[in-house]
Amino acid sequence: MEKKMGWFDAMGFYQALDATRQARKLTWRQVAAKSGIAASTLTRMAQGKRPDVDSLAALTAWSGLRADDFVRDREGQAEAEPLAMISTYLRSDANLTPEAADALDELIKATYNRLRKGK
Repeated sequence: MEKKMGWFDAMGFYQALDATRQARKLTWRQVAAKSGIAASTLTRMAQGKRPDVDSLAALTAWSGLRADDFVRDREGQAEAEPLAMISTYLRSDANLTPEAADALDELIKATYNRLRKGK
């Protein structure tokens, strides 16, 4: 049997979903209702379980997240550098001024560099 080429980072997806939920000031029950999935699916995801494909599709449609952004290769590395992706997203956020995006970018980079493995 061949090795899988990649895996889905379910906890990473859940954390991004949580950030979306918080930004929209919603409860998990409201997320379930707006996305059309069972609240129990979100509870299972919080416990590290993977969503079924239909729930994943509903959550990506509701949140605007892209499922392929959470597919990791065998070594666990995303294709793009995480900090580059964060910087890009911050600068494209219409809710942030350029100065605010720069401030968040600096804060995130400093924290990332302090906490990353193998520094």
